[in-house]
Amino acid sequence: MTRVGLSCSTFLPNPVLRKAHRVLIFMDTASSKSSLGVVTPQRAAFSEPLPLTCGRSIANYELAYETYGTLNAARTNAVLVCHALNASHHVAGIYADDPNNVGWWDNMIGPGKPLDTNRFFVIGVNNLGGCHGSTGPLSVNPDTGKPWGASFPVVTVDDWVDAQARLADHLGIKRFAAVMGGSLGAMQCMCWSIAYPERVRHALVIACAPNLSAQNIAFNEVARQAILTDPDFYGGDYYEHGVQPRRGLRVARMVGHITYLSDDEMGSKFGRTLKAGKLGYSFDTEFEIESYLRYQGDKFSGYFDANTYLRITKALDYFDPALEHGGDLAKAMAPAKCGFLVVSFTTDWRFSPERSREIVHALLKNKREVTYAEIDAPHGHDAFLLEDPRYHKLVAAYFDRVHAEVGA
Repeated sequence: MTRVGLSCSTFLPNPVLRKAHRVLIFMDTASSKSSLGVVTPQRAAFSEPLPLTCGRSIANYELAYETYGTLNAARTNAVLVCHALNASHHVAGIYADDPNNVGWWDNMIGPGKPLDTNRFFVIGVNNLGGCHGSTGPLSVNPDTGKPWGASFPVVTVDDWVDAQARLADHLGIKRFAAVMGGSLGAMQCMCWSIAYPERVRHALVIACAPNLSAQNIAFNEVARQAILTDPDFYGGDYYEHGVQPRRGLRVARMVGHITYLSDDEMGSKFGRTLKAGKLGYSFDTEFEIESYLRYQGDKFSGYFDANTYLRITKALDYFDPALEHGGDLAKAMAPAKCGFLVVSFTTDWRFSPERSREIVHALLKNKREVTYAEIDAPHGHDAFLLEDPRYHKLVAAYFDRVHAEVGA
């Protein structure tokens, strides 16, 4: 058996959170990493109306999801993975008819990986309002026989978590060993710990913030305006016109993608490199970074739904558990009972480490069990999706602990 030591800066529970300790975490690396291989998406249908934060409700909806691993006899080893803005239920593995479609967190989840499917039963779900199989603006409204389009309600993180709880009921899972997510997915984990404290043993809150800063809301608004002002948007009912507001969605993605990378990462990847090796004195793509952003925008606009993008960015803007408590995050987090792993990345300027520390402070005020790690990584916000050895070993070590608690 090989044992690997991981040295990382971790803030341990203390009243002031000022003193960093060096801790040595060991993990067993005897098991080899391998892909999950072919996975199959599933759907669960729900007829009972789901009350939404906006005051409306939705009935007869479906949630697309995937599962990996085996649920143990006691049903105690389930882990819910919550997705971020443009992801889906396809968290790991590949599809038989599209082997190039690899799950968005495949480096994290699978046999022998940090979230080991030899130990845990992992669930990924496409959120309500999505465009990857769950009921959303693209879906047919049973009352009209037409796509929901602009009439699909605005949904929030709370609504997603309530829908996920119904999926857990459908699967016979009373309590999750852990809920896990990065960015917007981590916000869902925070919400789970507050709304359903008895149903969560651990929460892994990665690259998160307790709410969006004004700058983040501003970026989202620029992206939405690009879509809303696209001539092909038609007030959100573009399906009936046989078009997609791809120009707006392309710009929205380009704006978003800039915020996912750090300045250093963008500089090291692209710098001021010219595609043709010389200036063209035109408005075509001359710099490699321009070409990259246009490529990302074109690709995204070909598969993502604009109405879904509008709703997901609004859900990001609205998330603020402290709002109903006069801005006191500690009061908002008081119902939480689970253990927490909170992880941030030094170059993530969209959800900076300072914002993660706000979460940690709030948990410590409530005397909750929390481990905080700040990973020195150059990649910016996207670091939570990448295979950084220190980050992955930390997550693996935490799941060793979870596994020890829930058993086989």
